[in-house]
Amino acid sequence: MLARLAHIRNWLFDLDNTLYPHGARLFVQVDRRITGYIARFFDVDHDEAYRIQKNYFHTRGTTLAGLMAEHGVDPHEYLADVHDIEMDMLEENAPLAAAIAKLPGRKLIFTNADEAYARRILAQLGLGDSFEAIHDVHALDYRPKPEPSAYRHICDAYGLDPTECLFADDMARNLKPAKDLGMTTLWVDNGSEQAESAERDHVDFATRDITHWLHEILEEA
Repeated sequence: MLARLAHIRNWLFDLDNTLYPHGARLFVQVDRRITGYIARFFDVDHDEAYRIQKNYFHTRGTTLAGLMAEHGVDPHEYLADVHDIEMDMLEENAPLAAAIAKLPGRKLIFTNADEAYARRILAQLGLGDSFEAIHDVHALDYRPKPEPSAYRHICDAYGLDPTECLFADDMARNLKPAKDLGMTTLWVDNGSEQAESAERDHVDFATRDITHWLHEILEEA
C-alpha cells in the first residue's frame, strides 16, 4: 500500500461521516432539520418534504443546490438553520489528530457544508489545528461535490496537482470525479452512503475506520 501512496503530497478530507463515525449519528440531526426546513418552505407534510429533499440530493448533489437553482433559497439562511444542531456526541480523537499531523504534505478539508459548521466539528474532534484550510460550499460557489467543477476548483484555489492528491470521502459517488481528475481515492465505507450504485472502479482504497487506516499506512513508512 505504501508504495502506491509515495506520490501523495496533498491530503483532502471530507467532513461529515468521514472524520467522525457514522454511528455518532450527527448528520441525522442535520438531515431532520433539512426535512423540517423544506416542510416549512413548501408548506408540505413530512413525507413530501423528505421526498423533495432526497430528490434534490440525488439529482443536484445537495438539497441546497436544488433549492437555490429552482427556488432562489438564500444559502446563508438555509445553512444557519440546518446546521443549528448539538455536537456533544462527538468525542475528541487524539489518535486521528496524531496521524494527520504525521502525514507528509498539505492537509485540507473539502466539504459541501460551510466553514462555521466545519470548525465546530473539528473543535469537538480535537482537530482544530490539523488542517491548512477548509474549502467549503461558499468557496465552491455552491457547485458542490460530486460536480466535477468542485474538484477542479479546490485544485486551482490551492495550486494542487490532482495526481499528487488523495481524497477521502464516505460517499463513493463523490470519489468518481476525483478519480477522473487524477486523484487517488479513499472510500470511508462506514454505512453512511444512501442507495448508491455498486460500481466501485473509481475507489483505490477502502476502510471502515479512517483513523485505523492512516495509522496503518504510517506504520509502514
